Amino acid sequence: MALDTLERSAPPIFRQGLSATSKLVLLSLLSILLMASDHRFQISQPLRSGIAVVLAPLQWIALQPVRAVSGLGQYFSDLEAAQDAAQSFQTRTIAQARRLQQVEQLTQENAQLRELLDLREQMAGPSKAVEVLYDTADPYTDRIVVDRGQVAGIVQGSAVIDVGGVVGQVTRVYPLVSEVTLLTDRDQSIPVMNARTGSRHVAVGNPGIAGGALELKFVPSGTDVKQGDLLTTSGIDGVYPPGLHVGQVSQIDRRVDSSFARVHATPSAKPRGRHLLVLMPVKDWPKLPAAAPEPKRSGKGRAVAPAASGGKP
Repeated sequence: MALDTLERSAPPIFRQGLSATSKLVLLSLLSILLMASDHRFQISQPLRSGIAVVLAPLQWIALQPVRAVSGLGQYFSDLEAAQDAAQSFQTRTIAQARRLQQVEQLTQENAQLRELLDLREQMAGPSKAVEVLYDTADPYTDRIVVDRGQVAGIVQGSAVIDVGGVVGQVTRVYPLVSEVTLLTDRDQSIPVMNARTGSRHVAVGNPGIAGGALELKFVPSGTDVKQGDLLTTSGIDGVYPPGLHVGQVSQIDRRVDSSFARVHATPSAKPRGRHLLVLMPVKDWPKLPAAAPEPKRSGKGRAVAPAASGGKP
């Protein structure tokens, strides 16, 4: 065996060196010295800066998942808050729009009531203000129901008007409500007069025309009537006071094969107004005089004049 192959170092059990306690003390003193020197002379600042530069990308990459999760949570939180705010805003907007509609409706009703009050003051006879409740269920008639009846003194046959003109006539009276037949009903008629020429006609309802209209019956083809002529009540029927607006001539159809012209008129009253005025009857028509007693006949067939009362024979 060669001599250089033999291990010349001492066995581990016989090795000499610093003990663990000595190493601990020495390293502790060295650490304290380094900390004091760093605090005093900032000798580790360049090393810290270099390490910070090297670790900065790693720190950024490590923080991205945390930031993503935090940002996603904040996004959903903001989205929920925005949706709640939008819902609350929409609810307030709808409430304000509804309130605005109510204000506009009340304003219109107030204006209509003021106009009816002015119209009532202009009418010579007594009248009662009524409010439309609903339309009748019969689709073949053009009638409405108002909120006044016999208890309020409404009389059947009374004329019903609004600020525009004649609306119709009371045709049925119940204790608390009344039924009004509109001028556009096929069974309703009204005597009218052309305000321009003074000619008299009879207007009947014609619901077959779009929107409802009036038609003048038996108008000779040569009658002086033009589009735009104003039709008013003539007053000869004893129901409608004279001078109330009824409608305006809208169409004239003179046919060659007929001696009468077809004349249509648009009602002057506001369509489906809510507040109306019922004109109460102010006077009774004079009664017919009593028939004179027939003269007595004598036996010969000659009439004998009745003796005057209180006279001598």
